[in-house]
Amino acid sequence: MRTRVLRLLRRPWTAAVAAVAVVVSVLVAMPASGAAAATCRVDYTVDAWAGGYTARVRVTNLGPSVNDWRLTWTYTGDQQVTSAWNATVTQTGASVVAVDAGWNGALSTGGTAEFGVQGTWRSADPVPDDFALNGASCGGDGGTPPATPSPTTTPPTTTPPTTAPPTTPPATTAPPSAECGDAVICSGFEDQAGPEPSGDWRPTAPDCQGTGAVAVDPAVAHGGGRSLRVDGRAGYCNHAFVTHAADLSSVGPVLYVRMWVRHTTALPASHVTFVSMPDSAQAGRALRVGGQNGALQWNRESDDATLPAQSPAGVALSRPLPTDSWQCLRFAVDTSAGHLDTWLGDEQVPGLHADGVPTQDVDQQWLARGTAPRPTALRLGWESYATGDDTLWFDDVAVGSAPIGC
Repeated sequence: MRTRVLRLLRRPWTAAVAAVAVVVSVLVAMPASGAAAATCRVDYTVDAWAGGYTARVRVTNLGPSVNDWRLTWTYTGDQQVTSAWNATVTQTGASVVAVDAGWNGALSTGGTAEFGVQGTWRSADPVPDDFALNGASCGGDGGTPPATPSPTTTPPTTTPPTTAPPTTPPATTAPPSAECGDAVICSGFEDQAGPEPSGDWRPTAPDCQGTGAVAVDPAVAHGGGRSLRVDGRAGYCNHAFVTHAADLSSVGPVLYVRMWVRHTTALPASHVTFVSMPDSAQAGRALRVGGQNGALQWNRESDDATLPAQSPAGVALSRPLPTDSWQCLRFAVDTSAGHLDTWLGDEQVPGLHADGVPTQDVDQQWLARGTAPRPTALRLGWESYATGDDTLWFDDVAVGSAPIGC
């Protein structure tokens, strides 16, 4: 028995050419009565757009318990996997092999594991229909292939996309702990006694100072009784930041950052920054995390390159930053290979991922510079280059050489 759901989503945007997403949810289940029982079930959900896709894959073990798993399938179109999460995924020709990540390898009878892939396609991307778990067929056939985007689709509006990306823990053998461990920075701002940041946190204005302000807030906190409050103001010279005294020059080779952030106003269409890291690979100019076109983005100050690209399809791979609630933002900067990964909670954001392999609408501009970033300090605050007031709070901030969870 199998079920199929085909739903066409038009991603709104202010662009001359529309980006069209197609979601295909395929349930590959047990075969009809009288046939051999399937040993697994696969839920394969595709979010596709012109030239690219992500797929969430949920595999359920219907056979005996296993300590590790290996799921295989064959693409009948010209799909090419470019990245994956929650599993190690390799592709040879049309054949794809997904192997558990270690921490999610054990599957009891009826147990499930979820992972995701991101990839590209040119002419066709039909749903695969030959899933097998540890060599045993899951049975069933495929589903309806995603529709070809129409060139006459109505141009989108300015509302940012809200489709959630696949979930994933960091690229480790076990989900990371929320404890700081040996982190160089581990601050909940509980050591701040007065209203002005002090001690390791120093107020600063990287370029020029105006009406933006930073303060210690004893009334709003994610954990404990204090947080850092930033009253961000629109306009280039209203920058307001605090800088931590820790030298991050030797942290790594992968630098991991975890923070909880709460903000009031949705990210605007214009460029804003709330995390700024001086980067020795840019002669001290900043590697920045912020937003544009309503979604999270990375920005490189020296050449204004963004990740993802600011096209409708590129921004559709990022995420808005939810307002009026504490959000766990984590990222990893590989200072040797130049790779980047970003998580909002436990969800890896596909458009904020760079692994050195060019991906359409994501990192072509970002990869134009071959030098890996080398952050030397952490600054938190608000920087708006056009419009965009906001009030933000930061709490439970950690930076170290090992993954730090939420």
